[in-house]
Amino acid sequence: MRRLVVRNEDWPLKEPFVISRMVQETCDVVTVEIGEDGTVGRGEAERPETYVGETLGSENSVPVAEEIEAWRMEIEAGLDRAALAEGYPAGAARNAVDCALWDLEAKQSGAPLWRQAGLVEALRPVATVFTVSLGEPARMAEAARNVTHLPRLKLKLGRPDGDMERVAAVRAARPEAEIIVDANTGWSPDQVADYLPRLAEMGVRLVEQPLPPGKDESLAEMARAVPIAADESCRTRDDLPALVGLYDYVNIKLDKAGGLTEALLLAEAAEARGFGIMVGCNLGTSLAMAPALVVAQKAAFVDLDGPLLLARDREPGLRFDNGVISPPDRSLWG
Repeated sequence: MRRLVVRNEDWPLKEPFVISRMVQETCDVVTVEIGEDGTVGRGEAERPETYVGETLGSENSVPVAEEIEAWRMEIEAGLDRAALAEGYPAGAARNAVDCALWDLEAKQSGAPLWRQAGLVEALRPVATVFTVSLGEPARMAEAARNVTHLPRLKLKLGRPDGDMERVAAVRAARPEAEIIVDANTGWSPDQVADYLPRLAEMGVRLVEQPLPPGKDESLAEMARAVPIAADESCRTRDDLPALVGLYDYVNIKLDKAGGLTEALLLAEAAEARGFGIMVGCNLGTSLAMAPALVVAQKAAFVDLDGPLLLARDREPGLRFDNGVISPPDRSLWG
């Protein structure tokens, strides 16, 4: 018989994580363990932001751990990934359970998880960006100089003014770095049109979610000096039809998609519609990043730096070598 364990955990950050709409002081996650016949599968999800309709304790949502507890009877009775994806809402709660079920299946079968996921070869190392939190230009430049061993940077932007100065300051501090930027819905259409050619001149390779979901139709008319990725506008496959002609890439996050099962299907459907693939993350430990490495095998841009932002990570955790992530040890996940 199965046994479900659900825990809220708080992991300290090295420093506050700042984006256009919030500041986080800690990494708050939910972990799920599903045990069966002496084998335990694990999954992790962030107790997430309001843009996906879930928070730890807002008036209009159910805390993630409570949502999972409401599914206890079905999970312990043998709920499988297909039934989970079909009958339960996408989001952080489903992600934690889905990833625990993947881990459980892999450990029970003894077969490589990459084969379970339909890949033709074993997981390879992937290179992630490192996120520089939103701040004054000089502070962001200093943060970039402090990580010269990390060649790929993602800059958090989205304030009413000063964003081009922020990028310019980081570019001056790190002329060799590969840079992408994330406005987290914080720009206006006029700013997007103004900023894109300036960002191209500074060698920026990608812009994430410059406008709010549902208010991004103006992107269809804009020349693309830099490609644009949908993040908040893309959760699952159901969102893809409305994004055609607006975005060049979709940022796939397991917490949004509701797990690795949907994330793999989303990646396949996105590629079929001509989108490039980016894989992203919320804050989390190596346990949250490991399943996303499966999707990252086909991604042009990878943002799985969560453990690098923590004061400490799980043991064992993923191995990062100058921003290159090695596949997980099976004792962590898979």
